[in-house]
Amino acid sequence: MTKADYYETLGVKRDASPDELKKAFRHLARKYHPDLNKGSKEAEEKFKDINEAYQILSDQKKKAQYDQVGHVEFSPGDTADYRPPSYDDLFRDFGLGDIFDAFSGRGRKVRQRAGADLRYDITITLTDAFYGTKNTVAIPHYYECSTCHGTGAEPGSLRNCPGCKGTGEIRRTQKMGGRQVMNIAQCPECGGTGKQIQKPCGSCQGQGSRQKTRRIEVTIPRGVADGQFLRIAGEGEPGENHGPPGDLYVVVHVSPHERFERQGSDLSTNAIVGLATALFGGEITIPTLTGSALLTIPRGTQSPTLFRLRGQGMPFLNSDTRGDLLVKVTVRIPTARTKKQENLMKEALVG
Repeated sequence: MTKADYYETLGVKRDASPDELKKAFRHLARKYHPDLNKGSKEAEEKFKDINEAYQILSDQKKKAQYDQVGHVEFSPGDTADYRPPSYDDLFRDFGLGDIFDAFSGRGRKVRQRAGADLRYDITITLTDAFYGTKNTVAIPHYYECSTCHGTGAEPGSLRNCPGCKGTGEIRRTQKMGGRQVMNIAQCPECGGTGKQIQKPCGSCQGQGSRQKTRRIEVTIPRGVADGQFLRIAGEGEPGENHGPPGDLYVVVHVSPHERFERQGSDLSTNAIVGLATALFGGEITIPTLTGSALLTIPRGTQSPTLFRLRGQGMPFLNSDTRGDLLVKVTVRIPTARTKKQENLMKEALVG
């Protein structure tokens, strides 16, 4: 018996693209797959043919050989032990399981879910942000109940759902257009878990989790900025059905400083100098977060003038490198209290 052309089997042209081949195979597989045609030998044989055709044409090397010599290199031989892949496995290989689940009702069974993330706000001083610090926070957590291990049932009182026999799904087969279609829906009696609680857990009142307050030490790195957050993996809410826990996000707020303002890694402050220092120059002492630094005031400094002290600002995050300290210098003009003082000032300034 002459084997049908692979392209004809899939119903595509010989120059069909990989996406066109995949689309044609998916269409035919949904129509002839044995899982959807129980007991139909004809459908099984048809699916075997389209599966074989797709396996060859979807492989670029095998496709090139087939285009040259036809079926000679690809005689299937004895197929008595042929077992088609299941409907679920087939479309999972395509990476399309979730899409088909949405239409067929598959996958509605309760799955593991990651726990919710938590947020905690913490306020520190500018000095803490400069040096880095540690802070202990108290976080209310929901933990899996140690009595029922998250099931919500007293030990030994969890039974298979009688409605779905523990599968979590209700399957109904109906005929549509001369073929059988299987509808799969989540079991309404157990919500898709496949289990029913005969007696709720007394420790958690059937919730499967209990609340406790956990103290967690948070390490805040030097150079942290206002509004930055720290992620602590696994310290959020517990997951559902033994899913992974969420994360804890600690948002850092840096309180204002009485002397310094911060712009990124730089700090700014104000300083006042006397008229004589502004006129003739000199040095003044500027407070810093780590102590003090000398600032040289050149002769004839005007008011206001901005000076920069290199490396006297905030450290970059987790670094020993520091920004600068910007000093806004204002000249204090003395006020004459007597006529004699006024004359002396005029003599000194005007000559």
